[in-house]
Amino acid sequence: MNEAPLPATHREVHLVGRPDGPLTADHFRLVEAPLPVPGPGQALVRNRLMSVTAVMRTLMEGDGDLPMPGYAPGAVLSGPAVGEVITAPSGSPAPGDLVEHGAGWREYAVVGADGLHPLDLEVLPDPAAHLSQGFVAWLGVVRGAEVRPGDTVLVTGGAGGVGSMAGQFARLRGATKVIGSTSTREKADVLTGRLGYDAAVVRSAGPLDAQLRSVAPDGLDAVVDVVGGDQLRAALAHARQGARIALVGSLASQLTGTATTGVETATLLNRGITLRGVPGFAHLDALPQWAEEFGRGLRDGSLTVPHTLVHGIERAPQALRDLLDGRCVGAVLIEL
Repeated sequence: MNEAPLPATHREVHLVGRPDGPLTADHFRLVEAPLPVPGPGQALVRNRLMSVTAVMRTLMEGDGDLPMPGYAPGAVLSGPAVGEVITAPSGSPAPGDLVEHGAGWREYAVVGADGLHPLDLEVLPDPAAHLSQGFVAWLGVVRGAEVRPGDTVLVTGGAGGVGSMAGQFARLRGATKVIGSTSTREKADVLTGRLGYDAAVVRSAGPLDAQLRSVAPDGLDAVVDVVGGDQLRAALAHARQGARIALVGSLASQLTGTATTGVETATLLNRGITLRGVPGFAHLDALPQWAEEFGRGLRDGSLTVPHTLVHGIERAPQALRDLLDGRCVGAVLIEL
């Protein structure tokens, strides 16, 4: 339990205004605010770790087609965080417990007891794993693309928070060849040198069609698509008969607002291709199976949680901008 006196104030990040184009530092304001005071049935939590993700860019626009409310200009941002309970109603969680909740982007948070989820470090031994996008990656591999032994698999956005985990899950499911797409040659080297990918295609290194033809001459059996746009279009062009394609993200449209794929339905029909959207909120029944497989992999070393760690809430806005610009590998976590 934290015995240090509580401060009178803490820092939180507010959205100044809705972005119209690339995010800049002017879209954020670091505010020193009074320490929040919990009411009945609420806990005060000292945040220790928070994540930033690409979907936050869409939430800033306020009108995205998402199963969560957008951010309001002038208000504090929010997002997944892990923290230590400082004060709480009697029962569980208790002061000193580590919990996960949705009130990140601030150093201290007041959260209702029903919004706190105690961290089970016996199931997922690494706190970073609780903020990873491993569940989305697992769903894409297992329920979306239904990766099978012997498959050749493409993961778009292979160096990101979802992609860096999806490639590992595909390998555990028996894929013979795992290919990742990414933005630079340097990140391609990370994919093949650190993240276990067999090959990489680089969107800035020439037509993706030609690159995929080179690394997967017999075509693709399964695709976990995080990006959409041109990368999904190239994947469809190289999908084999009966290929399974999981849609777990739309990074291209989140960044530009205009990216389209132009899917040719005759191609899907004639090749018997399955194109399946896999939203996490529709598969919550899979959480126990995912946690068991994820935790086992973390404990035996067959899985890791690739992440970029940034120190200090004041650096969170730049960390989000770096993520959107493709400068990060794995999940992006802020240590508070």
